Amino acid sequence: MEVARDLGLSEDELLLYGPYKAKVHLSAYKRREKEPDGKLILVTAITPTKFGEGKTTTTIGLGQALGLLGKRAAIAIREPSLGPVFGIKGGATGGGRAQVVPSDEINLHFTGDFAAVERANNLLAALIDNHLHHGNELGLDPREVQFKRCLDMNERALRQIVIGLGGRAGGVPREESFQITAASEVMAILALARDLHDLKERFGRILVGFTRDGRPVLAKELKAPGPMAALMRDAVHPNLVQTLEGTPAFVHAGPFGNIATGTSSVIATRLALKLADYVVTEAGFATDLGAEKFFDIKCRVGDLKPDAAVLVATVRALKLHGGAPPDVKALEKEDAEAVERGLPNLEKHIENVQAFGVPLVVAVNRFPTDTDTEIDVIRGFCEAKGVEVAVSEVYERGGEGGLELAEKAIGLADSGKARFRFLYEPDEPLTQKIETIARTIYGADGVEYTATAKQKLNKLEKLGYGDSLVCVAKTQSSLSDDPKLLGRPRGFTITIRDVNISAGAGFIVPLAGQILTMPGLPKRPAAEHIDVDEAGTITGIF
Repeated sequence: MEVARDLGLSEDELLLYGPYKAKVHLSAYKRREKEPDGKLILVTAITPTKFGEGKTTTTIGLGQALGLLGKRAAIAIREPSLGPVFGIKGGATGGGRAQVVPSDEINLHFTGDFAAVERANNLLAALIDNHLHHGNELGLDPREVQFKRCLDMNERALRQIVIGLGGRAGGVPREESFQITAASEVMAILALARDLHDLKERFGRILVGFTRDGRPVLAKELKAPGPMAALMRDAVHPNLVQTLEGTPAFVHAGPFGNIATGTSSVIATRLALKLADYVVTEAGFATDLGAEKFFDIKCRVGDLKPDAAVLVATVRALKLHGGAPPDVKALEKEDAEAVERGLPNLEKHIENVQAFGVPLVVAVNRFPTDTDTEIDVIRGFCEAKGVEVAVSEVYERGGEGGLELAEKAIGLADSGKARFRFLYEPDEPLTQKIETIARTIYGADGVEYTATAKQKLNKLEKLGYGDSLVCVAKTQSSLSDDPKLLGRPRGFTITIRDVNISAGAGFIVPLAGQILTMPGLPKRPAAEHIDVDEAGTITGIF
């Protein structure tokens, strides 16, 4: 209640989930619709490594630092998926002294949004198979069902399955596949919808499959939008929690950045901008994934205009991109030359942000083993390119450790230097939009398409989906579609092996390389270390 009051929210605008979690009713935005927006700051990063770069931690710490400077600030981040929590990546509530809390609850069931997305998604899947079972009046071809079931867990065994076995009572046998909930179109729609009405309209536009003569079948023909929206009635309201230092934090929607849009909800961001002078948000993975999708998809759909960006880099990530061995002990040893060899990766990500006309500051997320010599290499490089740079120590020191970063972010956001622009226009051909992203953002020489991908793109153009936005599913481990190519790869092409359509969300999903929409658990999953004691205290989530 105190956090909400600090934002100017009244008690009747909150839906409480205990003492430390709440949803903010959609009416809160309507009441403030004509008020001016605050400044929007995006946090993105260089190409990530398995050692973590601390983008979410930096986002949270920056929000805390803005508060220490006397600014009315809020952060807007995504909800964690159980897949990474129990897999290898871990939770998504920050770390050290820069966390959103209660972190264990946020990382697990939170306010039930993921469960609502999963059930709304699988309700539509059930309605599809029920329709096939009871006569198939629409003539839907069982071999051409496009819509997939989902599960909020890494489960490779569900990537490709057969359903409808067990005789006539078991339904119509057909091939089916699951994707992780964070990659589902329903999650993307939650992230992009403006309100409950828009959510329901988008549900109606979901392309579930085709008839035998190639006619698209939409979810509204199965009378699915109403019950789906009923399941999502509460999930559509944004969640409000706080950081360790009491900074308001909107944590809402959770699409992955490598296989989905990778940004928190339009609803939460738009509300935060009405309530705070500065809103710090993040986009999944690096500039080639989350930031590009944030700018080209979320900002377009949500009518958002970012004022500044923060590009997170670490010494050890740059060492890896510079050819250092992927070993923690080796990375902890001073190696300024490896840092210097890794700078082309940082350079490319700087160029990517600048391509959208957004001024940026590079945040060096400092680890205890980083030396001044190594950091000076990064600082000197940025200064030579005319780019602001700040050292961030928010993990160890909370908001205090982000004051330099906060001051520079404020300076950029208030400078009026932003000349925000999109990378492409919706009316351009689908292949042209894909090529623009690949050449401009990835640095590719071009794009190659499999026969399947070409056929699907041509079909989508003919069906009237040519004005769709583009959400490329690609590895996060490289600017290319080959996860082994570190640094700043050159002389490569992007291969689009398949294309999916998320008509309700308003974009197509070109699948680059061997990217999967249902991850698997590693040999030693994080789940092995998670436990709960007799007092109900959960441990092992990191």
